[in-house]
Amino acid sequence: MSKQTLIKNAKIVNDGVITEGDILIKDDIIKEINSSISVKSADVKVIDVEGNHVFPGMIDDQVHFREPGLTHKANIETESKAAIAGGITSFVEMPNTNPQTTTIEKLEEKFAIAAKSSYANYSFMFGGTNDNLEEILKVDPKSVAGLKLFLGSSTGNMLVDDPQVLERIFSSTDMVISVHCEDEATIRKNLTKYKEEYGDDIPMEFHPIIRSEEACYLSSSKAIELAKKTGARLHVFHLSTAKETELFTNKIPLKDKKITAEVCIHHLWFSDEDYKTKGSRIKWNPAVKTAKDRDGLWKALLDDRIDVIATDHAPHTIDEKNNPYTTAPSGGPLVQHAFVALLEAYHKGKISLEVIAQKTAHNPAILFDVEKRGYIKEGYYADLILVDLNNPWTVNKENILYKCGWSPFEGNTFKSRITHTFVNGILAYNNFKVMDVKAGKRLTFDR
Repeated sequence: MSKQTLIKNAKIVNDGVITEGDILIKDDIIKEINSSISVKSADVKVIDVEGNHVFPGMIDDQVHFREPGLTHKANIETESKAAIAGGITSFVEMPNTNPQTTTIEKLEEKFAIAAKSSYANYSFMFGGTNDNLEEILKVDPKSVAGLKLFLGSSTGNMLVDDPQVLERIFSSTDMVISVHCEDEATIRKNLTKYKEEYGDDIPMEFHPIIRSEEACYLSSSKAIELAKKTGARLHVFHLSTAKETELFTNKIPLKDKKITAEVCIHHLWFSDEDYKTKGSRIKWNPAVKTAKDRDGLWKALLDDRIDVIATDHAPHTIDEKNNPYTTAPSGGPLVQHAFVALLEAYHKGKISLEVIAQKTAHNPAILFDVEKRGYIKEGYYADLILVDLNNPWTVNKENILYKCGWSPFEGNTFKSRITHTFVNGILAYNNFKVMDVKAGKRLTFDR
């Protein structure tokens, strides 16, 4: 027997407008959206949201869930639970696990893990290196989100630093090539200078000076130049400087752009002033930079030079983060708190609800050609988040779901709360409780 759920009296945030109405879900699909739907059948579960908002589930195009090989920090099961609690119904996971996802065999092993353990919809990026072009050419673009290249040393031997290899990769694939852009030589030179002065215990506030604006701009401008030369489809991850935003355009619609950009929650929320109190908890690569950079990122996000918002969720244990500067790893957990952080920005008048839906759901779906997700539409998968905009809660150890057990938002009170998350029509999360149901499916791509 088919399962049906009726969501009544919702403010539906979708495709640039907010409409009041009802949503009928049948099995995993949105069957009907109307101003008022009544059903006779007794087997329909009715949820009256009483004027609260319903958004399409967030599609996070950049997460590190640490499986396989680094599962003391996180794994696909724990982090996908935290993701659905945070309104993220689909994620794209990065290749810098152990072993790295740089062969078809290792990619398929990850898909097998996710099929058994993911609470959210999932896909993976295939990793490029200086010597795996043959493997890259075997990748079926319909089966993965895209290709990931590290042009800065976040990840040891995944650094692609051979210009000829880069050009060959850019010339030989139609897949979206997502890049981490920081210039390695610039960073090394800066780091040497500060190590000479401080040893390993460099004060954390020098992080954005070591991993500087210059390092970011040099690398991203080169990648864009190469994409223009080769005609590659380039997506620049986690912009962190106002200067870089000048490299992108808002003159054409997203579906026609060959070069796109992403910004992450931490670069929209924190600034270099926060290192004093947060220390290594906000040590990311690329670094959180100045308030001026943060303002520039907001501006570019709102005028459509930046296309999507993501998390770059990258957990480490608190013991690892408490190391001195040179050994404290970069990255932090964000999937559970990203969407409510954006709603906080809405409360402050920085962004509209419609634009939040656009940048977290519609645009990632367009950018990666995700099939039947990213919108609240009849015939689409029922990936939905129900939000109470005025129901404050405080982040604390008891309600953090990350395996690493900490958050840079600890102690922060958010005005809005995600009350329900539906993944493929199944109620997967309800008021601080993750349901014991792994409803995630492998993402498919319309390419």
